Amino acid sequence: MQLNDLKNITSDYKSTDEMPVMFIGHGNPMNGISDNAFTRALGQMGKNVSRRPTAILVISAHWLTRGTHVLVSPYPPTIHDFGGFPEALYAVQYPAPGSPELARETKNLITSVNVVEDEKWGLDHGAWTVLRHMYPNADIPVFQLSIDFYQSPEYHFKLAAELKALRKKGVLIIGSGNIVHNLRQVVFADNAKPYDWAIAFDQTVKEKLSEHAFHDLVNYQQLGKEAMLSIPTNDHYLPMIYTLGLVNKGEDIQFTYEEIQNGSISMRCFQTL
Repeated sequence: MQLNDLKNITSDYKSTDEMPVMFIGHGNPMNGISDNAFTRALGQMGKNVSRRPTAILVISAHWLTRGTHVLVSPYPPTIHDFGGFPEALYAVQYPAPGSPELARETKNLITSVNVVEDEKWGLDHGAWTVLRHMYPNADIPVFQLSIDFYQSPEYHFKLAAELKALRKKGVLIIGSGNIVHNLRQVVFADNAKPYDWAIAFDQTVKEKLSEHAFHDLVNYQQLGKEAMLSIPTNDHYLPMIYTLGLVNKGEDIQFTYEEIQNGSISMRCFQTL
């Protein structure tokens, strides 16, 4: 496809008032089929978006690559990228169409690196376990952008800023991960008491977000012991960095959910207003 052809296709997506950007703490895959306070909050988040999205772009903690890839499949499959869960979870399908046109426009917006078109990936559980509660009809096109796991948080923060034009194309952009995500310390009980360090770091992040102190969050290694316990690996933290890179100067942030599940997983969600 030539660039001029792409411009003709994407010109149909008229510029709109900006869509919000979101960060969703998705947590345990079982949230995909659970009815709990978190999943009910997801349903409300979908209803609270001021207009129906043209498409949804998800940056998920579960698509880690070398280099940056974008999903161009017109019919992305539902990926059950986990093990040891009840059969009912594997039976779930989220048959949303893809958006090859907007995926390729996303590729062209990113000028700092070469973006690889990917037709083989699908919607991983960082995407569908969230979206099936937000948009249960699965009738809004969805595509994903991968995370180059070999790059620094600063790299991802800057790359995200290149995607801002999508917000005026009606694209709802969601970072899906967890601010606190320490699987080594997980307690598999519904009433597990949160660790003090998990509470402390989740609160620190909330304060930094409220202050728009985004560079402190990008440089999280300097935030002390609680940060290191909360982020033993940064795969689930990096989707939040993408959300921060998409926030405009002076744009307000609303906290849409707050909980720590299983002792060591923050379910905090937020979006721009």
